[in-house]
Amino acid sequence: MIHIIRVDDMKIKEKVFITKNSQETKKLGRDFAKTLKKGDVVCLYGDLGSGKTTFTQGLAEGLGIKEKIISPTFLIIRTYPPKNFYHVDLYRVANNNLQELGLQEILKDPSNITAIEWAQNLKEELPKKRIDIIFSHEKENTRRITFSLTT
Repeated sequence: MIHIIRVDDMKIKEKVFITKNSQETKKLGRDFAKTLKKGDVVCLYGDLGSGKTTFTQGLAEGLGIKEKIISPTFLIIRTYPPKNFYHVDLYRVANNNLQELGLQEILKDPSNITAIEWAQNLKEELPKKRIDIIFSHEKENTRRITFSLTT
C-alpha cells in the first residue's frame, strides 16, 4: 500500500516512492490527488516512457474526472472544466512560444489545479510555489518517483 501525505505538510522537503508497474504508478497519482488543493501546480519531469502520463491519469481519476486522460502532446493543454484541472505537455514547445498558450493565466488562477509534463521547458517561468515530481526508470517496469516541494 502506498501512503501519501501532502508534500508541504511534511517536515522533510522530499519523498521517494518506488512503483513496480503502471497500475501502481496510476494508484500513486490517484492517492496524491486527494492531497491537492485549488491553486496547486504539479510539475512532472522525466524521460519519455518514465510514467508521467500514467501518473497524471491516476491524478485525474483521484480528482473525480471520468474522461479518458491522454497526453496533450499535440494540443499542448487539455482542460477538464468541472474540476478546473489542466493537463499540460510541453514536450514540443519552445520557451519562446509559451506566451501564446495563455499558460501563465492558468497557473495564476487560484481555482485551478495544473499538472505540467516536461515542466523544465518553462525554465524561469515556472511558478516559485509548486510540487516537483521526478520520474526515473529503475528496471523494466519499476519507477522511482521523487516528490519535492519548491517554495
